[in-house]
Amino acid sequence: MADSRPLSPHLSIWKWRVHMATSIFHRISGNALVFAGLTLFAWWLAAAATSKEAYASFAAVADSPIGWIVWVGLSWMFFQHLMSGIRHLIMDSGWGYALGTSKMTATWVFVGAILLTAAFWAVFFFGPGLR
Repeated sequence: MADSRPLSPHLSIWKWRVHMATSIFHRISGNALVFAGLTLFAWWLAAAATSKEAYASFAAVADSPIGWIVWVGLSWMFFQHLMSGIRHLIMDSGWGYALGTSKMTATWVFVGAILLTAAFWAVFFFGPGLR
């Protein structure tokens, strides 16, 4: 006999909200920083400890267009996770649970992460003697 029970009602009323997106991106960015960041860090260390050829191979990939996309993505994830963590610390103090305040702080997590990422790379490329 086929199961004809209806699906959970939350599926029909579920909508994206900025609070939910902030929470999901906090988890995604934390996991990506651990897995991708530590993998790249371990590759860099192993390449540096192995030989000039191994390090040149790492440097070629890291300086490729795909490598730059990864670096910018990791820096955005770092700032996203940082801003979301600061938001969580503030909410742990008891402030920011009102719906309007919660929406505003969740929105500013995304805005702040984008602005901090842009500022980081602007300093990297245009800062004196950094590149």
